[in-house]
Amino acid sequence: MATKRWQMRRNCALTPKQLLRFYVVLVCLSLIVATGFFLAGVWMIPIFTAMELTAVTVGFLIYCRRALDCETIEIDGKRLLVKKFISYREALFEFNTQWAKIEPPIEGSKIFHISQSTLRVELGQFAGHEQQLALISQVRPCLG
Repeated sequence: MATKRWQMRRNCALTPKQLLRFYVVLVCLSLIVATGFFLAGVWMIPIFTAMELTAVTVGFLIYCRRALDCETIEIDGKRLLVKKFISYREALFEFNTQWAKIEPPIEGSKIFHISQSTLRVELGQFAGHEQQLALISQVRPCLG
């Protein structure tokens, strides 16, 4: 049996690579303007440019920390693997497809669960309700 895989990612406008390119251009332009003012004798502008670039850097680091978040469901034979990569922390959960159950989201809930005996994992925080239902309908036939 071939491995089946589903992935849910956070909806981000820019990938970290695109954000890095934008950041480099922004820093270069800001430093050129600050240098011009400094050479003209206005020493206050470079100070505010440094404060601006510090704030932008912190904001972009926070954005990048979340841009790579994802949840993956992988079925390989009788193994069901759930991988959650949130804030650079990876959690791996393994289930047996014969015993695992997938629980659809409760009305108004943004998550669904996969469970087996005492192990229960929340999924779907990056997918809309319709996407969750479509995913559940694709995964459910693979479970025993």
